[in-house]
Amino acid sequence: MFKELLIAGCGGFVGTAGRYLVGKWSGAMWHGAFPMGTFLVNIIGCFLIGLFFGLLENAKVMTPSQNVLLITGFCGGFTTFSSFADDMWILGSKGDWGTFALYLGLSVVFGILCVWAGRAIIR
Repeated sequence: MFKELLIAGCGGFVGTAGRYLVGKWSGAMWHGAFPMGTFLVNIIGCFLIGLFFGLLENAKVMTPSQNVLLITGFCGGFTTFSSFADDMWILGSKGDWGTFALYLGLSVVFGILCVWAGRAIIR
């Protein structure tokens, strides 16, 4: 378990550093109100987690350690939105539209409410 924890941490460090760099780069390139840095890491993260899960599930070319490094670590550090999007894709592909809608609605509503609550506590 400790080995996997270290592997996930290394992947998380690289993902977090990547998120920081994308944010800095996009901030220098994009000056509008649209949160381009967050948007880019979320979209890139969604693509990468889809690619990594595809390698894991279909091609069977990913070891458990690579799974922890790339999916849990890197994608988790780069963006957690990628995990959410993959969860949504799985629910949709199974045709579980009730759970899909519930998860989507609750995640967005409670996510926004929790951001509000956290900011309200700090004020």
